[in-house]
Amino acid sequence: MSSYDVIIIGSGPGGYVSAIRCAQLGMKTAIIEKYPTLGGTCLNVGCIPSKALLDSSEHYHNAVHTFGEHGIEVKTVKANITQMINRKNEVVSQTCAGVKFLMDKNKIDVHQGVGSFVDKNSVKVKNDAGEETIITGKNIIIATGSKPNYFPGMEPDKKRIITSTEALNLQEIPKKMLVIGGGVIGLELGSVYGRLGTQIEVVEFANTIIPTMDGTLGKELTRVLKKEGFKFHLEHRVQSVENKGKSVLLKALNKKGEEVQLEADYCLVAVGRKAYTEGLNLEAAGLSVNQRGQVEVNDHLQTAVPNIYAIGDVVRGAMLAHKAEEEGVYIAEQLAGQKPHINYNLIPGVVYTWPEVAAVGKTEEELKAAGVAYKAGSFPIKALGRARASMDTAGLIKVLADANTDEVLGVHMIAPRAADLIMEAVIAMEYRASAEDIARICHPHPTYSEALKEAALDATESRALHV
Repeated sequence: MSSYDVIIIGSGPGGYVSAIRCAQLGMKTAIIEKYPTLGGTCLNVGCIPSKALLDSSEHYHNAVHTFGEHGIEVKTVKANITQMINRKNEVVSQTCAGVKFLMDKNKIDVHQGVGSFVDKNSVKVKNDAGEETIITGKNIIIATGSKPNYFPGMEPDKKRIITSTEALNLQEIPKKMLVIGGGVIGLELGSVYGRLGTQIEVVEFANTIIPTMDGTLGKELTRVLKKEGFKFHLEHRVQSVENKGKSVLLKALNKKGEEVQLEADYCLVAVGRKAYTEGLNLEAAGLSVNQRGQVEVNDHLQTAVPNIYAIGDVVRGAMLAHKAEEEGVYIAEQLAGQKPHINYNLIPGVVYTWPEVAAVGKTEEELKAAGVAYKAGSFPIKALGRARASMDTAGLIKVLADANTDEVLGVHMIAPRAADLIMEAVIAMEYRASAEDIARICHPHPTYSEALKEAALDATESRALHV
């Protein structure tokens, strides 16, 4: 029986990064993964493959719609979905192989199979051949992630009624696709196929898309996507989705209580994800899940059993790969006697549409609800010279600052490369910067980053320069 300082169940971003940090700190580490490849949902059927397809579809979209204006003449442009999927698979393969390399480099033992608790210090690993091995660990980290969620009436059949996993592997470009859910997953995958010519119709229960983000972003992204051909059915409650053989039929009730019927080639169910603990046999370790199916942890990510920890999508908080990574490192360093910290308010969120959407800190709605006196400044991307040069003129950046101290409380943007731009705001907020601080920093010209400076200027006595 092998014995370890740390056993990690799950090899997604949280699990494998935690394993690396544990090994770096001198702990004998093992990681358990039920699938043949490492990397979890993010690398295999989530973040990485979706970005690969988003980039491919964006290249195609530009070839069709903007190359001519740039002076690039292309006579025939055709989307080859098979090659796009093949390229996506190669990106996934290379990335997962990279994780395996890192496990070998850091001398981390990888156990392939389903991990389940025998007791609080022992885990049974059952591989695909049915062979069982028991390993023991001084500390155990649960990093089993999440799986696609759905509600009654919209159960996926994985043929016509699909989840994000199947949407990443379609072998045809649908003429029409329904997307249930106007959140990150639905809008990103909807964008992939929308750019390739698919008519996308989004059915959302809330009165806006990306409802957990600042309201300004939802309004602006709606405007952008409508221009690209998206149709939105907001405040609609889905009653049922039926596979009709070569099509799907969705029935929903609108805000007046009237039935609406929509038909398409496919229906993508993208109503979020739920914690995945199936097969863990938590009871054997003295653990259980809460009403949301999550493993309960304290502020140190410790469960009710002191030597067992949990991170990522399986615990409370935003389901983000980078949040899981931070938590994995946090536990490793804590076990080593260090004093790490995570500021959950400063974990950025990103939607990889185009333009991208990104945010950090408090939304305007949250500040209003909390009764915080604040001031807001914004700047339109179309006012940037760099944006006009690249023909990426949609979007804006908004800065929210404390009305009394000028400390930046939130930054919200829909802009080209917002996923990268948001980090300037994160760093500034980590060091408790004021809007004046950002406004006084020299930004290179011409760049997209100038919009953040201008928004900060606008938040300080409305003194933006270029609008």
